[in-house]
Amino acid sequence: MIPLPAPPATNWPLCLFLGLSTLAYPLKAQVKVHMPAGLATLRAVEGADIVLPTWYTLEGEKFLVQPWEVPLVIWFLEQKGKKELKQVLAYINGSVSSNPGVSLVHAMPSRNVSLRLQGLQKKDSGSYSCSVNVQHKGHDSKTVELNVLVPPATPACRLLGVPRAGANVTLSCQSPRSDPAAQYQWERLSPLPQVFFPPVLDNNRGSLKLTNLSTSMSGIYLCTAQNEVGSARCNVTLKVTTGSRAAVITGAAVGTLVGLVLLVGLILLYQRQRQGKVLEDVANDIKEDATAPRTLTWSKGSDTLSKNGTLSSVTSARALRASHAPPRPGTLTPTPSVSTQTLPSPSLPKTDGTNPQPVSLSPGGVSRSALRRMGAVNVMVPAQTQDGSLV
Repeated sequence: MIPLPAPPATNWPLCLFLGLSTLAYPLKAQVKVHMPAGLATLRAVEGADIVLPTWYTLEGEKFLVQPWEVPLVIWFLEQKGKKELKQVLAYINGSVSSNPGVSLVHAMPSRNVSLRLQGLQKKDSGSYSCSVNVQHKGHDSKTVELNVLVPPATPACRLLGVPRAGANVTLSCQSPRSDPAAQYQWERLSPLPQVFFPPVLDNNRGSLKLTNLSTSMSGIYLCTAQNEVGSARCNVTLKVTTGSRAAVITGAAVGTLVGLVLLVGLILLYQRQRQGKVLEDVANDIKEDATAPRTLTWSKGSDTLSKNGTLSSVTSARALRASHAPPRPGTLTPTPSVSTQTLPSPSLPKTDGTNPQPVSLSPGGVSRSALRRMGAVNVMVPAQTQDGSLV
């Protein structure tokens, strides 16, 4: 099954009003709704109150309400730009229902059905229709147009451009809210009053163009935004600077900028030096805390430092080559040394060709026991003759 579309919402007061209207008797309408002659449009300021004057009469009857009268009164509003009726007040069966700020001027029942609107807003603009139905007397309606006007809100004044001598600037003035649209007027208050007109002034946009500025054009400029229901103002001060003063200002700005750059550079340099000093201190701490290697090798000539920390004599290659060559007369054959330090040469005892005797060396006055503790060993020194030859 295909579901049928839901019926549109029903406006029950309107249906009731139309139903009663069809039952009106006699067929010729006897109810007449009235409004002041020539009153087709009403205008009011936003925030104010207004009364829409309306009343009805019955043909052949007195103006006073008769006891048998049972009127049905409904006020409708059709807002601008919208094609639908909106009920704002209804008087049905002796009861009144209405929107906020909407009421009847007179207590019912009464043939004066004037409508009062309080605290008007822009959305209250539109066409208001009053429909009256009296049982057995027929029905009638009248419509009146209401236009709610909005005075200009306080405008904003601005200066566009650099006010220096010989330059051009524009003074701008705009109101954020106004209905109808505001018209703008610029004038200078001091030191010499002056009123401006087109083409330098645009009344619709609120702009004033000032060309080829001079110091005499300095002063307070006042803008007035106005429409038929109100006005609002704002002002701006124009101070024209000469070229020399502008140059001074520019130089001061440039000098300030350069000073800031130098200050930043000095700060960065200080931070870099401080970081380098911190790294150097850390490196020194590492060197001081480092553990010396357990095995050190130190060479000077042909001498080496052994693992046990004692010196041993090692014959260099030059000494080996010299040992194979015959000794020269008057020279001594080099002998292994106990220490790398320069020690006094021990005196060799003269021999008559007898067997050489071991000689104990005590270099530097060091005792034999101390040398033994230091790891020294006894060295056999062969006996030599006066010419240096071995015996």
